Amino acid sequence: MADYVREVMTPGVVAVRPDASLVEAAQLMRAQNIGDVVVADGQDVVGVLTDRDITVRAVAEGRDPLTVSAGQVCTPHPAVVAPDDPVSTAVALMREKAVRRLPVVERGLPVGMVSLGDLAVAQDPDSALADISRATPDDTGRDAGSGLAGR
Repeated sequence: MADYVREVMTPGVVAVRPDASLVEAAQLMRAQNIGDVVVADGQDVVGVLTDRDITVRAVAEGRDPLTVSAGQVCTPHPAVVAPDDPVSTAVALMREKAVRRLPVVERGLPVGMVSLGDLAVAQDPDSALADISRATPDDTGRDAGSGLAGR
């Protein structure tokens, strides 16, 4: 069983600027086969934008994804963890904040992302969530199972 966030996180960060359009963010998510991006102003994490945020906070409200920015729709000021934080800290923050993903920040710089799926794979590899989280896109390019594949 993993002890530290570093052992379970997905390294590397896919980020967009706060002024990036939702179309730009969605295209990046599709290209990277992920369901979230960090919204960063320079090297500072200012938010997290998920595919669900785009759908619920913009498209479902009839807002134009070409003119609405990532900064307008993202979850601002997200809780973050450090690579050397215990996994239990990530679990507690996810519970407290009711989120499925946390940016991993080291010395002020985003270095990865830890997701509920990452924790499931590490903590309970035989669980259904772990199986879904390990799934890869099928040959149609869609995520197999839930939107957690890849994150």
